[in-house]
Amino acid sequence: MAAALQTNIRPVKFPATFRALTKQSSPAPFRVRCAAASPGKKRYNITLLPGDGIGPEVISIAKNVLQQAGSLEGLEFSFQEMPVGGAALDLVGVPLPEETVSAAKESDAVLLGAIGGYKWDKNEKHLKPETGLLQLRAGLKVFANLRPATVLPQLVDASTLKREVAEGVDLMVVRELTGGIYFGVPRGIKTNENGEEVGYNTEVYAAHEIDRIARVAFETARKRRGKLCSVDKANVLDASILWRRRVTALAAEYPDVELSHMYVDNAAMQLVRDPKQFDTIVTNNIFGDILSDEASMITGSIGMLPSASLSDSGPGLFEPIHGSAPDIAGQDKANPLATILSAAMLLKYGLGEEKAAKRIEDAVLGALNKGFRTGDIYSAGTKLVGCKEMGEEVLKSVDSHVQASV
Repeated sequence: MAAALQTNIRPVKFPATFRALTKQSSPAPFRVRCAAASPGKKRYNITLLPGDGIGPEVISIAKNVLQQAGSLEGLEFSFQEMPVGGAALDLVGVPLPEETVSAAKESDAVLLGAIGGYKWDKNEKHLKPETGLLQLRAGLKVFANLRPATVLPQLVDASTLKREVAEGVDLMVVRELTGGIYFGVPRGIKTNENGEEVGYNTEVYAAHEIDRIARVAFETARKRRGKLCSVDKANVLDASILWRRRVTALAAEYPDVELSHMYVDNAAMQLVRDPKQFDTIVTNNIFGDILSDEASMITGSIGMLPSASLSDSGPGLFEPIHGSAPDIAGQDKANPLATILSAAMLLKYGLGEEKAAKRIEDAVLGALNKGFRTGDIYSAGTKLVGCKEMGEEVLKSVDSHVQASV
């Protein structure tokens, strides 16, 4: 199916002004590199995809934080900014130019802002910004999406759930990202024998697709609290029957991980009834899409949650799970913390630079401890700030590197 998605990606000629902005020396082969750029430093190539709406605002801030944290830990970054989504449509007429795919594949990691907006809602499917994101995931072969949802003590009152329900929630959703109903064939819209239009999609998973995401989930649970809940709909869907069978079989290889199973409708209910029962959740593409967004609201705001999308080899894709929020774009109202934390995941999961990642995580907590809040997480007694000022406060905390209280 990845090949089918790639058919709409074609070479394009970028305007001279854009080429001048992004031009740099040819990157090294497609793998994580850490060549010394100067004595005692490691260098990484990062592709930035600002995208649409608030994407450029939050990416600009995350880039500064990433650069600062890296420099304090002996790292140097070479950034290349490329178009994707609606921005690419406006620039060159396709949501994912071939040049963007090439740059992403040749980098050490990819940091994405946001994709989509009202402007392109009526476009044909192959010309929608979201199609570019699906193509990018397929092109990078990032099959494992990790979405943490943690209720920070500083933000427990921002949750819509009661304090006693939300306090202490710390879970990870491991979502299969390149299979299932979003990619399965056959799919489409046709007219049946009665002259009526019929839309259809296919939920399909091969055993190897289930096994590889399950292994990621078991390994993730092993590094957390040792509990894994596999979410499916095995009482109705054949694809889920196979899913449960394969996950159960793999459990024998992970005797230190406690495996449980839950139907997706029950999981959706349990996430708001008793979210602390969950440690690590593994599920398919569509269920993971929905459940991770639900989990985000337990934390108080979708603007707080980062994500990492990983492949067997090659660069990972790191992005906040929020959308492009075109209604507040350019107004300095966006919360940049999810993108900043995505940069921390880039360092941790993409480059293996855990000290620099910890520095960023502590800096975010430091800014929150000082009472700074964007509008989405604001409450009485805290200081309301815009996107830029929140970024500045995180940068100050990066410099101070004071161990933040959690």
